[in-house]
Amino acid sequence: MGSEVFFTRSLAPEKVVEAYQKLGIELSGKVAVKIHSGEKGNQNYLTPEFWKPMVDFIHGTIVECNTAYGDASGGVRDNTESHLKLLEEHGWTRYFDVDLMDAEGPDAVWPIPNGKVLKENHVGKNILNYDSLLVLAHFKGHPMGGYGGALKQLSIGCASRAGKALIHSAGKTDDRYKTWEMHASSVAFPEAMADAAGSVVEHFRNRLAFINVMKNLSVDCDCCTVAEDPCMKDIGILASLDPVAIDQACIDLVMRSDDPGKEHFMERVNSRNGIHTIEAAAELGIGTREYELIEF
Repeated sequence: MGSEVFFTRSLAPEKVVEAYQKLGIELSGKVAVKIHSGEKGNQNYLTPEFWKPMVDFIHGTIVECNTAYGDASGGVRDNTESHLKLLEEHGWTRYFDVDLMDAEGPDAVWPIPNGKVLKENHVGKNILNYDSLLVLAHFKGHPMGGYGGALKQLSIGCASRAGKALIHSAGKTDDRYKTWEMHASSVAFPEAMADAAGSVVEHFRNRLAFINVMKNLSVDCDCCTVAEDPCMKDIGILASLDPVAIDQACIDLVMRSDDPGKEHFMERVNSRNGIHTIEAAAELGIGTREYELIEF
């Protein structure tokens, strides 16, 4: 049977809450809510208004980390000052408590004793202030990872700038200025993402949940300043306690779709070897690719 993945075709914000309730878990204590805040100029990210019912329901704190890229890409989220300004511009601070977890160092460094590629993960130190974690992922494509979902939010999303550099370079450097000239292969990079994701899952063991929203399905990530417009119709909302199963289910829903845009979407996923992140995470025991899709 595999892991349970709950699925609704409705994209109403209230359905996110209903999907969470289907999981039968009550995230307790201080809850970190990992979202993608959207790069400056991006038109596809999911807004704070969309996520508000869910974040309010669990009284969570929005958490983010700085990026490893900067001015050359047009992005402004690579340093604390401009990132905080953008979080305000995009409305996150209007509705929620917001924590830029690596605003001040030093990073928290978690060992990865059995990783495929990485020996350690560098995360924003403020992650240590939270008792549980809710990952709210906007499922879409990605220029480097092929796709972005729960596993990407766990890995790249929770990593500090140094951590992102380590993942992108498959452990070769934690210097973000050297990352792009040392970018890992299409095998090592997804494996590094799986390694990093596993360390976050291990830290929050049995105290985390995942929701993927298949809306604004562009081949580009919300980190792109100018993203390609969506190439597919919206599909729905998924929820699971298993990050591997939920990402696999999203890929399968794209594959089974009769939308002609799926070929373009899957070309992006496959050309970047994106599914290998799911394969590697399953091999590491982070979750299973076998699942039961329960529609509600």
